[in-house]
Amino acid sequence: MMRLRRAYGAGPLHLLGALASLGLAVYAVARIFAGAQPWNVVLWLAGAIVAHDVIAFWSYTALDRVARGRRARGVNHVRVPAVVSAMALIVYFPLILGLGRYERATTLSPDVYLGRWLALTCALFAGSAIVFAARALLRR
Repeated sequence: MMRLRRAYGAGPLHLLGALASLGLAVYAVARIFAGAQPWNVVLWLAGAIVAHDVIAFWSYTALDRVARGRRARGVNHVRVPAVVSAMALIVYFPLILGLGRYERATTLSPDVYLGRWLALTCALFAGSAIVFAARALLRR
């Protein structure tokens, strides 16, 4: 056991988890490339990488530096709901903007997604504001 920990750097449970996640990733890639149009996934991933590295990284780094430069106490109370809301927008943007073929595929209306995303965003920021106010009151 000590020999494994010294050679690998962690315990056997960690190694088992790493191997299981690697196996799951290999299975997912095999399923993607077994489909009819695997290059759509490759193009989407390449576009996401470029969009993140060229646009998003510089934007959120600059916003973070502005927020930290002002010594704002509540920067994480804005950062966390903004990131969660942005991730929901990234995942569901075709439905939120009405771009997908969701209705034809499922016979369900995609009209509710914009309102629900806005409600989620408002709830996240309101909850974060409540937590920030409670912490400020407890600090005094």
